[in-house]
Amino acid sequence: MSHLAVLAAGQNLPGFGNQPFWISLIKVVAVFAFLVIMTLFSIVFERKVVGRMQNRIGPNRTGPWGVLQSLADGVKLAFKEEIIPALADKPIYFLAPILSATPAFVAFSVIPFGPEVSMFGHRTALQLTDLPVGVLVVFACSSLGVYGIVLSGWASGSTYPLLGSLRSAAQMISYEVGMGLSMVAVFLFSSSMSTSQIVAAQSHTWYIIPLFVSFAIYAISVVGETNRAPFDLPEAESELVGGFHTEYSSFKFAMFFLAEYINMVTVSALATTLFLGGWRAPWPLSLWHGANSGWWPMLWFTAKVIAIIFAFVWLRGTLPRLRYDQFMAFGWKMLIPINLVWILAVTSIHVLRDRNWPAWEATIVPLAFVLLLIVVPGLMIWEGAAARRAGQDAEDEEDAAQERPTFPTPPMDLTIPTPPRRLATASVSRPAAELPGTRSEVDTDG
Repeated sequence: MSHLAVLAAGQNLPGFGNQPFWISLIKVVAVFAFLVIMTLFSIVFERKVVGRMQNRIGPNRTGPWGVLQSLADGVKLAFKEEIIPALADKPIYFLAPILSATPAFVAFSVIPFGPEVSMFGHRTALQLTDLPVGVLVVFACSSLGVYGIVLSGWASGSTYPLLGSLRSAAQMISYEVGMGLSMVAVFLFSSSMSTSQIVAAQSHTWYIIPLFVSFAIYAISVVGETNRAPFDLPEAESELVGGFHTEYSSFKFAMFFLAEYINMVTVSALATTLFLGGWRAPWPLSLWHGANSGWWPMLWFTAKVIAIIFAFVWLRGTLPRLRYDQFMAFGWKMLIPINLVWILAVTSIHVLRDRNWPAWEATIVPLAFVLLLIVVPGLMIWEGAAARRAGQDAEDEEDAAQERPTFPTPPMDLTIPTPPRRLATASVSRPAAELPGTRSEVDTDG
């Protein structure tokens, strides 16, 4: 706790705490409107992109080019008949959608949209608020979302929602560990957990370049965190009907739908903040002097978020759903060990640089050590798995040979010869009266 207090005291977060109340209120409304608009856009965008990938049209009826389809879906859900199960625990049943949607909105409060601008004569940052531990606020809010999913499955009073909620609890807890560990390297590089300070530290180099391993682990973890395909196991239609929200309808189902897409926008915005320079313009737009000032950075920030959302949609349209045991084994046995070794390497690089080692030596030595730790055990594990598979195949063949029947069986390659064709020459050469069995012969004998 004392370390956090020292960190908070040592950081200066300009643009927060000294602005009028009405400006903060405008920011709250702006963040809410941004998330709602991005949700409506993401639904249509996903259906259009997946339709394009699958060589079909997608929504094209409601509004020009079908852009109002998600708005029509929201209105339809709001006015649909609400059905509540008889065995539902009604207080928890009503509370669960709120617990899913509210943290999704709150998490966006520390995401920076841009630098300081002039708003009605006041200088203020394009960010609702910031804290010395701002990234942990997003992490905590995403962790709270699991309560809504678990409680919704438990309160529904049905088997399939309960199974879906239990899956979701195990899944989100498992992949939150990998998601949290992937941020540690960013904290080490920026020497801060404030979102605005992390963006400021990427003024020269985006962290996706030196911390590509952390970015890859974060990207995989947030797909599992948001229950998106191919990790949409809590909503597996082929197994659980609809998962944790099977017994929900009308506006409550719309809140779960809203929470899923807002979470997708939030983790995309956090990935932009941590690894893609935040609101800073990409090259070559960064060569323009005014690219990173004024209101232009909001455009670059939104474009980066949409690009990451496209990656989510791309995964949904191309990859099949994983098996649950494979999914959990991948999180615990692959992502977390690689993350821990990578954090060790990044920490070693910082320590060696602080001891005045040359930059290339301070980088090569830990990375070589990491490769040694990963490649050698990986090869041993691969060889052991191959040997186990070969042994299992040999055992299966022996079991099959022992289980062969002892009674005589026909050969598997038995073929029935084709009977020869009857020659019709005799019937053609002899007249009809001379053929045996004809009417004339029968009449004569009679």
